[in-house]
Amino acid sequence: MRVDAFDFDLPEEQIALHPADPRDAARLLQVSASGDLSDHIVCDLPSLLQPGDLLVLNQTRVIPAQLSGLRTREGVEVGLPVYATLVEAQDEDQLVWKAMAKPGKRIKPGDRIQFSADGPGCLRADVKAKDDDGLVTLAFTGTPQTFADGLAAIGMPPLPPYIASKRGYLEEDKADYQTVYAETDGSVAAPTAGLHFTDRLFEALDARGIGRAFVTLHVGMGTFLPVKADTTEDHTMHAEWGEITPETADAINRARDNGGRSIAVGTTSLRILESAADETRTVHPFQGETAIFITPGYRFKGIDALMTNFHLPKSTLFMLVSALCGLDRMKSAYAHAIEAGYRFYSYGDGSLLWASDEALSEASR
Repeated sequence: MRVDAFDFDLPEEQIALHPADPRDAARLLQVSASGDLSDHIVCDLPSLLQPGDLLVLNQTRVIPAQLSGLRTREGVEVGLPVYATLVEAQDEDQLVWKAMAKPGKRIKPGDRIQFSADGPGCLRADVKAKDDDGLVTLAFTGTPQTFADGLAAIGMPPLPPYIASKRGYLEEDKADYQTVYAETDGSVAAPTAGLHFTDRLFEALDARGIGRAFVTLHVGMGTFLPVKADTTEDHTMHAEWGEITPETADAINRARDNGGRSIAVGTTSLRILESAADETRTVHPFQGETAIFITPGYRFKGIDALMTNFHLPKSTLFMLVSALCGLDRMKSAYAHAIEAGYRFYSYGDGSLLWASDEALSEASR
């Protein structure tokens, strides 16, 4: 399909720059399997589900991967301000990283970047290489522990450019851009549908008899990159590492065997479930990388519904929700959301999307 088919116009003022407060006060647009729309708020979620249903959430934790510092170079007296986003570790000690850096054209192999003043939070890195796609390889000095301590001290969450460029980084982003159930370090972007959950919402879900299970998918550099191809067939997804433990797989399968429905919280949870499910709807334990790319025509095997935020035009995520509900239905739903004043993207409102019959595998119907 042509990527242009997934385009739509969004007023800039509807891009959320801050999360709802409290988190579960965000709005929630439900799209039924037939395409009917209904407006809710996130704390209504227990009433929209049934006892025995199962929420599957991604417990990845965002690392403070956004750094700022000064480039030093032999013979140059004045340091160049540099901003770097760590996107992929290249060694087990996590001292060598691929990174996006600005101003990219002025950074070259052999440069050294100091990411803070001298002191406990000091981080220094040498630029070892620069790829054709603009990514640089940074080798940090010190030990894994000094690197981890320095990153925790001076790093900031890697906010999407449409937030960071408009209002900069705030101290509260360290908490706001992390789910309350985050556990395993490894992501360079948040699984944003999970940002809506609070302890009181979990208590309400428990009281309703709605279960939850946790998977891991570390969100990687692909989340930052636009689709540049003209057709979906020509786009290549970046691989991301994930895990479904045997205990989690058993819980998911047991809920389904007992008549419950599986609701993926976030596209990352959905993608790893679909990577691990077979044609009988059985979800298997999984550990490794997945580069699954879901577009219209895909038949879903691992989930019945998806809770997710509102996504960018022509993005792989809007392609995914269009596969789940149908492109025309999603365009109608997004048009309704825009008209009704929903807030979009990472800090924005949410949606609860039920898979259309056409999108489900034979065993799922």
